[in-house]
Amino acid sequence: MAGKRDYYEVLGVGRDADEQQIKSAYRRLALQYHPDRNREDPAAEEKFKEASEAYSVLCDPQKRAQYDRFGHAGVGTGTGNGGDFDPSLFADFSDIFGDFFGFGDLFGGGARRRPGQARRGSDLRYELELTFEEALFGAEKTLRFTRLTACGECKGRGTRKGAAPTPCATCGGRGQVRYQQGFFSIARTCSSCGGAGTVIRDPCPACHGRGRIEQETQKQVTIPAGIDEGHQLRLSGEGEAGLQGGPNGDLYVAVRIQPHPFFERRETELYCHIPISFPQAVLGCDLTVPSPWGEEKVQVPAGTTSGTELPPLRGKGVPRLNGRGRGDLHVIVDLEVPRKLTREQRLLIEQLAEALPNDNRPRERGLFEKVRDFFA
Repeated sequence: MAGKRDYYEVLGVGRDADEQQIKSAYRRLALQYHPDRNREDPAAEEKFKEASEAYSVLCDPQKRAQYDRFGHAGVGTGTGNGGDFDPSLFADFSDIFGDFFGFGDLFGGGARRRPGQARRGSDLRYELELTFEEALFGAEKTLRFTRLTACGECKGRGTRKGAAPTPCATCGGRGQVRYQQGFFSIARTCSSCGGAGTVIRDPCPACHGRGRIEQETQKQVTIPAGIDEGHQLRLSGEGEAGLQGGPNGDLYVAVRIQPHPFFERRETELYCHIPISFPQAVLGCDLTVPSPWGEEKVQVPAGTTSGTELPPLRGKGVPRLNGRGRGDLHVIVDLEVPRKLTREQRLLIEQLAEALPNDNRPRERGLFEKVRDFFA
């Protein structure tokens, strides 16, 4: 019988490989040669055993030191391929397969769902469109949606009149079937009961054994004043019904807000643009400005240029969700140039143009603008 291959050669790593390199090499070989993935290839099981034996020695610092010094004789593995290998070592490898293959119960380890274990229902998402005013002042809205609710006929059990389900004969109620493959044991989810551990022989006629039914639902929800675009309201327990007596999921209401033709909202601040004429900009004037809370008076100083933002109207913006006051309303004035003039108006403007200086040469920016741009 041929002698054993060098363990470093088996894993394809150098003698100076660290623990992580050894573990990664073993994972790669385990994925390639795992018997459960190579059912028609008997040689794969032997290669899998060989790689596992090599890993069991090289992952242990004490055994690795003995192997480096004395070879196979130093770790008592003999000369046969796997002759003295202890299969119980595989009990320590469940973390490798749990992380790598995605199933933690390959060798009997890892977390598993107990048969018949209660499961929480799914969460639901509802998109609610509000008008600008509803978001600003708050509102009461009725939500209409479809969700899975516990069957009233069987109380969610799925059996006729809610009778107890029958234990699965295939897995004995465990939800898993175990079988021996080579020198290790593999657990699989029972195909007869889907892991539930029970089967329904006489299903409920209302839900056809599912334990839940689709139902049209109406729910009243209070929209708080000041809610903003993208905010979500969480309604606990208003999602889909759980399974096996598990709790309901939650309902998340995502808010979308229609734009307003006059006001622009930025969190709790409101902005609006008010047109003014050339004489109003030059001489100054008093304006009446609409706000969500009524009309307000603002003063436009003489010599105001287009795009000037007037002092904000305190507390005339959007309510804060914490209930502490409101934001401000910002008024921006825009100079409006008339497109059509009467003969008299044109004559007056021409006279004004003659009386005013007519210098269109570029002007040097002021010191304030220079400093502001420097630190921008």
